[in-house]
Amino acid sequence: MAQSGTPREIALELAAALREEVAPQLGGHAGRTHAGAGEGGDITFAIDERAEAFMERFLAERAPHLAFYSEDRGLVSPGGRAEWVLIVDPIDGTRPAMAGLEAACVSVALARLPAGEPASSGSEHVRQGPRMDDVDTGCVVEIKSGRTFMAKRGSGTDPAPSLSANRDVSRMFWAYGLRGRPVRVIAEVLGELIDASSVGGATFDLGSATYDMTRILTGQLDAYIEPGPRIVADVPGMREEFERVGGGVVLNNSPYDLAAGALILEEAGAVVSDAYGEPLAERPVLGSGHEFQISCVAAANHELHSAIVGELAAGIARLRQKVG
Repeated sequence: MAQSGTPREIALELAAALREEVAPQLGGHAGRTHAGAGEGGDITFAIDERAEAFMERFLAERAPHLAFYSEDRGLVSPGGRAEWVLIVDPIDGTRPAMAGLEAACVSVALARLPAGEPASSGSEHVRQGPRMDDVDTGCVVEIKSGRTFMAKRGSGTDPAPSLSANRDVSRMFWAYGLRGRPVRVIAEVLGELIDASSVGGATFDLGSATYDMTRILTGQLDAYIEPGPRIVADVPGMREEFERVGGGVVLNNSPYDLAAGALILEEAGAVVSDAYGEPLAERPVLGSGHEFQISCVAAANHELHSAIVGELAAGIARLRQKVG
């Protein structure tokens, strides 16, 4: 492959190429072999390792001038200074991918590195590096179907959004994630929302944050809710509970899970925040591990978003009372 193309073109080409590489492996049992652990502590399956290796080869040949950050490789930078960094989750929804389900996506975001900062893998750079509001381009590709969602900051989305007008939590269609989270803890925090919406609306654990978030763009879902990092921060003893389930590490959403999807939703006119209702703009976009993880409330409109944040605060209060 010859080096060419703008950073944005490379980002979109990488997302499409990763989809082509991974799609034939969907549902294959060989992909379920454990191949180690990623930068954030989650299990790396064989299907993940193949996708990461392909990504490395693609970028080394096609765009050696770009830095990149991925779930399993961490930050990889070229010699000297890089102007741009790709934030890549080659398979967001590894478990649905291994089961051959639809809820598996390639997620690629592109962010400009702050002027004068070398792209270094050192932790100090990661802490001082680009923020979520430095993300310029987001691309999510469904691996099974090839359906693609794209956004460039300030330019809207492709395809055009079809956001739900629902403002009632009792009629809400929404998703959350349980992978690596203590179920009884999550149920205490989300229980009232689940009970309120399970008959008049619907609740789902689909296994991929980017798939969940892009369902808001299509109007299939009203919201995506992930309170894990707020639970760990606000309730004594919860870090230990999350580590117990996560095999010694806390497994919540990292920036690479949200970078592309958050930009796409914001450009669509949806509302994206952490579980406190605060914008994600100043959160670091590079980094894995507990200190970088981001809670998330994404909703189709402000009224529904506000109601969800209020319910989460009540759920956290119930959990704090329960654990004493």
